Amino acid sequence: MRRAGCVLLCLGLLAAPLRAERVGPAPGTGECVPFARAISGVRLYGDAWSWWDKAEGVYARGARPEVGAVLVFRAAGAMRLGHVAVVSRVIDPRIVMVTHANWSRIGGQRGQIERDVTMTDVSDRGDWSRVKVWYDQNDGLGGSTYPTYGFIYGRAAGGARVQLAHASPELTGTDPDIIGSVIDTIR
Repeated sequence: MRRAGCVLLCLGLLAAPLRAERVGPAPGTGECVPFARAISGVRLYGDAWSWWDKAEGVYARGARPEVGAVLVFRAAGAMRLGHVAVVSRVIDPRIVMVTHANWSRIGGQRGQIERDVTMTDVSDRGDWSRVKVWYDQNDGLGGSTYPTYGFIYGRAAGGARVQLAHASPELTGTDPDIIGSVIDTIR
């Protein structure tokens, strides 16, 4: 059994459904970028892949998952604009749950929000540079791996907290399920 499967089994999560909660259409365009910006408070614009460079010197970046951090996918293959997803839970250093928009085709339609989607780090060095993501149509982790840059954190590059646009108690960490709380407000 692969490491991720063993970890999930040891945590007792294989008995629980790993299916992401389907929240519905994303507000606005149904794209990942405006959705990630709205729920993370990270005020970056442009194609998803461009967020990594745009965050340099503005937001702290790294290879360690944290709740509320935005994982930036590189442009690759059919994903020519990249992708961004917000960490909603850290299960262990190589398994997280993310909330994102416009990933799985649900009911034949893109632009849906999925909450608490399983994502695993499959990189050789454990640095989150390559991931597998839950895909609704497969009812499990997808067969593809995706290259990523890393995580953008909601704090200044120098360590001070960045004033998040529309910051709420949920986004500042006082609620144990910050992403869920934010999504509940936009339903």
